[in-house]
Amino acid sequence: MKPNNLLTATIITRNAATTLERCLQSVVWVDEIIVIDSGSNDNTLEIAKKLAHNVKYHEWAGFGAQKRYAANLATNNWILSIDADEWLSPELTSSIQKLMQQQSIPNAGYLMNCRNQFMDQWLLHGEGYPDSHLRLFDRRYGNWQERSVHEQVEINGTIGHLKGDLLHQSAQSLSQYLIKQNNYTQLQAELLYAQGKKATIIDLLLRPVWRFIRIYFLRLGILDGIPGLVHVMIGCFNTFSKYAKLRELQTMDKSQI
Repeated sequence: MKPNNLLTATIITRNAATTLERCLQSVVWVDEIIVIDSGSNDNTLEIAKKLAHNVKYHEWAGFGAQKRYAANLATNNWILSIDADEWLSPELTSSIQKLMQQQSIPNAGYLMNCRNQFMDQWLLHGEGYPDSHLRLFDRRYGNWQERSVHEQVEINGTIGHLKGDLLHQSAQSLSQYLIKQNNYTQLQAELLYAQGKKATIIDLLLRPVWRFIRIYFLRLGILDGIPGLVHVMIGCFNTFSKYAKLRELQTMDKSQI
């Protein structure tokens, strides 16, 4: 690789022992691997120390802030940010390697398609694919938003799209997936509340229905069989749950007046 195109992979963890080694093995070729842990009590740290160059503890500050902290620790400008339950496909690995070998990289950031595994099946439609995310970027032109959930990289520059998939195992089991989604909807509700948003009867009734129509029919989630149906139904309930929790926060606020 050219000296100016050295690459750092950043990963945030907490109790990720079941998936972390696969994640790290997929990026073992990069110039630097940084793992930021927020208090694991399994053997996450032992796994990380075997393959990562820098493993640090950082108290949990929200998804966006945690990833931003990891990127700021990098010794290289180019950042590849992946989650502990994700790993690079061979095609995506090749795409990134070829990009980093160029004399001049044409864009400030790059999107990649995320392929989600759910109920032991790869989803090919709906919200499950292509599910594009910006995960490769030059930190001189952008970085992660400091949002607690649904964090994104903000880039001041052009954005390209890489070939290949970022593979994602949604959860080890459906029960674990539901626990994770319950946590996400709470964070989403708190974020909306902090932004001064209000939950209405329309949000509770129509948003889940429109999400089902949009994902299951318009984006062909129906073609993913039973796993696709379960995935979209949980997503619709998440929409309902998010606004129901926002409504609860509004009610609690009024009761304290």
